[in-house]
Amino acid sequence: MKKIVLVPDSFKGTMTSAEVCGIMGAAVRAVLPEAEVVALPVADGGEGSAAAFLSALGGSREELTVTGPDGEPVAAFFGLLPDGTAVIEMAAAAGLPLTARRDPERATTFGVGELMRRAAERGARRLILCLGGSATNDGGCGAAAACGVKFLGRGGEEFVPVGGTLRDIASVDLSGLCPALREISVVAMCDIDNPLCGPCGAAAVFGPQKGADAAMTARLDAGLEHLAGILRRDLGREVLTLPGGGAAGGMGAGAAAFFGAELKMGIETVLDTVDFEHRLAGADLVLTGEGRLDSQSLRGKVVPPVRASPRLPWWATWARARRPFTDWAWPACSPSTGWPCPMSRRVSGRGRICAGRWKTCCAAFSHSKNKLRPRTMPVRGCLFVRCCRADA
Repeated sequence: MKKIVLVPDSFKGTMTSAEVCGIMGAAVRAVLPEAEVVALPVADGGEGSAAAFLSALGGSREELTVTGPDGEPVAAFFGLLPDGTAVIEMAAAAGLPLTARRDPERATTFGVGELMRRAAERGARRLILCLGGSATNDGGCGAAAACGVKFLGRGGEEFVPVGGTLRDIASVDLSGLCPALREISVVAMCDIDNPLCGPCGAAAVFGPQKGADAAMTARLDAGLEHLAGILRRDLGREVLTLPGGGAAGGMGAGAAAFFGAELKMGIETVLDTVDFEHRLAGADLVLTGEGRLDSQSLRGKVVPPVRASPRLPWWATWARARRPFTDWAWPACSPSTGWPCPMSRRVSGRGRICAGRWKTCCAAFSHSKNKLRPRTMPVRGCLFVRCCRADA
């Protein structure tokens, strides 16, 4: 009996990773009804990561009201896995869709800290913090304040810093940090390695999409640089050049400094948590894919780490791309030309295309008797799938 493992990312704007898994699974069973299908919907740390963890491992979705990026109450959630790991998405409490004003000088991560604190007080033994989709640029100070960290101004007054007031911080005091958070490990998932400040930093790269003009971007960058100096002096933690420190408006740096978080590429954290290597044992075929193959796919996305597994058997990937990437050292990446149908097309329509192409893939594999040579099977609108051996 064939064992087929499904490990797709979401096709952003079209299908979640769980929906892609469902389509893949139905296609596999239509061609190979006796096959054992192992579905592992994954994500790289952005929106949908908590749902992907829950779909793959089970657990519960814990809902509560927290402070949104504009300071108003918003409905948020975190995922609690069976092993006591809590999965928290920044986007659930401080995401761009939650703000009525795109102003990173005033947006706060306070609600993210409320989620972290609630999860810890509920008995979570580990926190996975998904950095992505934030409206903020406060270096994680709001989240830290919600967890008991004190920020003092030049006059000794306590306040909760936001992006526009980071320069007013005179000192930081960790003595009031929530005791429950001191006892658990924190992993921050991020799929970028941008530093905190400078031309590749949080404000310069991501500030404009959050509403910052050139003048505001310069102020935000200066505030983050000031924060890094305070953290170095008061906490002995150097975050100015930390790879990934600029993720989510500096939340990467804040998570490391305030909570001792380890910054890891998102998909690496996901594959470790779902015990991918164990689930891969005995597999005959692995199906994976993501919404688009581009330069970001080389840095923390789903396909490369799955492809890199030393135990990977035959595999197939499916994605879309604007141009061929002939310099990629992935035998199974050879996108066709053109551009896909609009992402606004109904999921059902895209799903029919998905199902048909995965059936073709499975049929080719089934008929190959494990002797299939690498081949490309173009899909309309630049979606494609290709099969090859791991050592091809």
